Amino acid sequence: MIMELNEFVAHFAEQFEETDASVFTPETKYHDLEEWSSLIGLSVIAMIDDEYDVILKGNDVKNSETINDLFNIVKERS
Repeated sequence: MIMELNEFVAHFAEQFEETDASVFTPETKYHDLEEWSSLIGLSVIAMIDDEYDVILKGNDVKNSETINDLFNIVKERS
């Protein structure tokens, strides 16, 4: 499966209701976003499972710093 980074960033951004999509780039440090929460973390894990058929653990999300870090984990496991 070929995965596009920009598509991944767009799917990631869709998990946020209040943060403008223009804020999200591959280098966005998502833990620093005001809206970031454990609930959104669970939404991201569910989205990755649905869209990419990859199972992430909470530690994958916790230990990643940027959206690109998560993308690389998903790419490795797909």
